[in-house]
Amino acid sequence: MTFPALVGATAVGKTALSLEVAQQLDAELISMDSRQVYRRMDVGTAKVDRESRALVPHHGLDLVDPSESYSAVRFAREARVWVHEIEGRGRLPIVVGGSGFFLRTLIDPVFQEPAVSEDRRSRLRRWLSGCQREELARWVRTLDPARALLAEAGGPHRLSRSIEVPLLTGRSLSWWHREGPLEAKPLDIRVVLVELPRTELYGRIDKRTIRMFEDGLLEEARQLLEAGYTVDDPGMTGTGYREAVSVVLGELDLADALDRVQKATRGYARRQLTWFRNQIPEPAFRVDASIPLSDQTEQVVRWWEGTGEHVRG
Repeated sequence: MTFPALVGATAVGKTALSLEVAQQLDAELISMDSRQVYRRMDVGTAKVDRESRALVPHHGLDLVDPSESYSAVRFAREARVWVHEIEGRGRLPIVVGGSGFFLRTLIDPVFQEPAVSEDRRSRLRRWLSGCQREELARWVRTLDPARALLAEAGGPHRLSRSIEVPLLTGRSLSWWHREGPLEAKPLDIRVVLVELPRTELYGRIDKRTIRMFEDGLLEEARQLLEAGYTVDDPGMTGTGYREAVSVVLGELDLADALDRVQKATRGYARRQLTWFRNQIPEPAFRVDASIPLSDQTEQVVRWWEGTGEHVRG
């Protein structure tokens, strides 16, 4: 079965559009967001509210605790299960989110990892969690120099992953991506790209960041700290949480935190836009997010219904 993926940069308006489209197409939504998988992290990830989830079934939310890692490989496996289950209910799956890497695992599957000792993996991860970022970067430059720049840009989790794979398998992560057997078949997905002019997108990002702080981001960060989580936990590395924690601990004032989160989120949006410009599978159906939501919804529904018989056949 062919099904749509509704993608776009952060704050472009994917959530509101996906809810409207899902109701008209009798669909269930699969979140393609690497941060919304974390429990207790709702405000800072702009997670869809409980009322909307009751209205339209969602998958891919609140899967792990902030102390746990959630990989693109795991998403690829679980998303395929959700797709199969949704289709079995006679409904349409719609993938929605801004993670190009997660989308790639569905349309261009990752390699199948060889079996390794879980005890060795756990011990290695404990050791890596105690390493400083620069030490991790040095390891990656030695073990997988072709991946070093990408891993360093991705932060501690990607650095650790680039170390873990060669130490456990004897082959670099770059080698596995290039030569490893595919874990699954590609899914037949038609992409809907939701777009805004960059200046308008940045304006939405800045306003949404202010709303996050007004809606309780600091209290959410305080509760996470009280529950025993730290800024070094995988879930806490996302934009907004480190800054909020610094405010809670008195290390940063609110105005500076707000400015940092806005700048970091705009930077993330730039990287998303670059990915969509260069990597998105064509042909993609493009939607102007500056027009009324009802018009956006009508365009997507008409497009899908007009192409549905062709792509499903």
